[in-house]
Amino acid sequence: MPELSRRLVLLGTLCFLSLASMAQEQNLGIPRVVLDGIGFPVTLEVKGDSLSMDAYTVQGVGEAAGFEYDDEYDDGVGAWVAEDVMVAGKGMQGITLYRLGQPVFTEQTRSIAGWWSIFPPILAIGIALIFKRVVPALFLGIWVGAMTVAGFSIAGAFEGLLNSFAVYVQQAFSDPSHGQIILFTLMIGGMVGIISKNGGMQGVVNHIVKWASTPRRGQAATGTLGLAIFFDDYANSLVVGNTMRSVTDRLRISREKLAYIVDSTAAPVACLALVTTWIGYEVGLIGTALDKIDGLSGSAYAFFLASIPYSFYPILAIFFVFAVAFSRRDFGPMLQAEIRTRTTGAVIGPDANVDEEVISGKETAPKEGVPHRAINAVLPVLVLIFGVMGGLWATGSGDTIQEIINSSDSYLALMWASLLGVVVAALLSGAQRILTIAEIVESWYAGLKGMLFAMIILILAWSLSAITEDLHTAPYLVSVLGDSLSPSMVPAVVFILAAATAFATGSSWGTMGILFPLVVPLAWAVMQVNDMADASYYYILYSTISCILAGSVWGDHCSPISDTTILSSMASGCDHIDHVRTQLPYALFVGGVSLFVGTIPSGFGFPWWASLILGVAILLGGLMIYGEVADDAVATETAS
Repeated sequence: MPELSRRLVLLGTLCFLSLASMAQEQNLGIPRVVLDGIGFPVTLEVKGDSLSMDAYTVQGVGEAAGFEYDDEYDDGVGAWVAEDVMVAGKGMQGITLYRLGQPVFTEQTRSIAGWWSIFPPILAIGIALIFKRVVPALFLGIWVGAMTVAGFSIAGAFEGLLNSFAVYVQQAFSDPSHGQIILFTLMIGGMVGIISKNGGMQGVVNHIVKWASTPRRGQAATGTLGLAIFFDDYANSLVVGNTMRSVTDRLRISREKLAYIVDSTAAPVACLALVTTWIGYEVGLIGTALDKIDGLSGSAYAFFLASIPYSFYPILAIFFVFAVAFSRRDFGPMLQAEIRTRTTGAVIGPDANVDEEVISGKETAPKEGVPHRAINAVLPVLVLIFGVMGGLWATGSGDTIQEIINSSDSYLALMWASLLGVVVAALLSGAQRILTIAEIVESWYAGLKGMLFAMIILILAWSLSAITEDLHTAPYLVSVLGDSLSPSMVPAVVFILAAATAFATGSSWGTMGILFPLVVPLAWAVMQVNDMADASYYYILYSTISCILAGSVWGDHCSPISDTTILSSMASGCDHIDHVRTQLPYALFVGGVSLFVGTIPSGFGFPWWASLILGVAILLGGLMIYGEVADDAVATETAS
């Protein structure tokens, strides 16, 4: 009997352990495709196990990685995450989960060469620039990227084609923040349609034209309006482009020049002004990065303020807009566009790909016989501006304005403000009996319709950005550009890295979100290694923070798949590729001066104010030497 009892106890114990083992469940989240030698995150979900996450590790090659809880992972859901897991070699690779040092199971992932991660965006950009058709270029980039994720085979190509639309485009369209951007953009377009039809926009044009009687004044007025709408780059592009298009057309200023001014006074202004929708996002990212640094104290907002003088590209880009306007000088493709417009009156090129209704302006032209009252346009725009400010205040919390902005929902504020702008425009039109209800709806739809093509491009750009996330484009760029840094060169390398990432992904915000947590601690670590981690060398840290921002804006300006570049060209009624082609030489010129005259010297301790003065002088000198006045060129051609 004792023997039987022992056997029964042993059997029961084995059964219990077996059931306990069956109750345990580990789900390992591994990317479908990874890059050879580039770290990637692995998530773990455990059910039915009383052990903590410290009991688990995961290993590809090299040392096993432990898990940490990330409450912001996967849109705030939170997860156990092991960072920088790595594989070596191409093809199928194994990732093993360990529990208390013992292997539990191994899962497979596919490893590819790192350069594949940048191929889809580079392909899309190249096709867009060569064939001047951005929609098929973007979709081709998405397809190639989806095929890279699915696998290089006939089946992978077919799966990639289907996933391009059913997965990536669908996710871009259904993302809540993307939906908010689409809605408020369409509503602002609708508001512009109403205030154009009711004669309000023409009233504004009539007042501006009284002062903006020459191309020089027209360009300066456009730039000034861009500075005035400082709170958000999307609202800036949409309002300034749509408002000033009639003025610049009348003054024979090319749509390419209008789009350039709009684009260069949108993000640069929004990223520098002390209270904007950008600043809340930036300060939040800076704070997250600073939290990872031991031994460094100070508020995130204070670090942002200290970094502003080192934001050479945004500052010089704004300066160059007014230098071009007042000097009347242009160079490169922009000069040819201005000569075409002055000579023929054609504000767009003969092969421009722009909605015909936007080109002709028939659907948004004022209704015949209506009074041209500027108040009918100014009041809805003021409601839009103050509605955004009120929405930021209502959705935020805190004791200071900056705390309120930091915690506010900027997209929700923009949605509220755009709706109120439409309502006010409609009420003004109806109350004065300028438009009937049917005409209000028709004019609203006409303005909205003018933004549809921009929204298609925007959705495709978002889809391609999602592809770059799945292909780990940013970590690859960091690995390529981030080795063997000297402290003084950290800001310059960060500027180039941010520019390349923003150019490839088309997203300055996405670039900042990726790079801030990576390179700010990296800069501090490099400073510590070189015994430079004290207040006298903080200028390196300030410059690094500003270079993430400035590089993101520069890459954003140069990229044909950038959302703000797309909105600027569409709101200005300019062919998108023509806008990129004419703006690129200006952005490269200002960006080069910012890098070599501002960022690099300041990294070695050169005073920031001296760099700005020198940068201004070089930009003016280059413009005077290489630039040419379009009217003078026309006169010369006529005389010859």
